[in-house]
Amino acid sequence: QVQLVESGGGLVQPGGSLRLSCAASGSIFGLNAMGWYRQAPGNQRELVALITNSGSANYADSVKGRFTIARDNAKNTVVLQMNSLKFEDTAVYYCNAIVQSLFEYWGQGTRVTVSS
Repeated sequence: QVQLVESGGGLVQPGGSLRLSCAASGSIFGLNAMGWYRQAPGNQRELVALITNSGSANYADSVKGRFTIARDNAKNTVVLQMNSLKFEDTAVYYCNAIVQSLFEYWGQGTRVTVSS
C-alpha cells in the first residue's frame, strides 16, 4: 500500500498563490508518475498536472503558465505551485501516484477556495 498525504490548501483571493505538497510513503518501490487532479462541485475529477520520475511534466490547458509541478524523487514528494489563481480553480485537489506502472493511489484531498 502507498499513502499519500497532502497539505497546503486553503482560502485565497483571485490573483493569489498557493502551494500544495504531497508526500508518498509505504510500498513506493517503482514509483512512476505523480500528479494532481481536482474536482469541483458537480464536475468530474480532472487532471491538473502530471510529472514523471524523469521530470517530464504535462499540464491541463486551463492551468498552463500559472501552475508549476515539481517533484523530489529522493523524498518522494510532489508539489504544485499555483499562481494567478482564478475563481474557477476552486476545487478539492487530489494527489495521485502510479506505482510499477500498474497501481494507482490517491490522497485524501485538500480544498482550495478562490474567493474575494
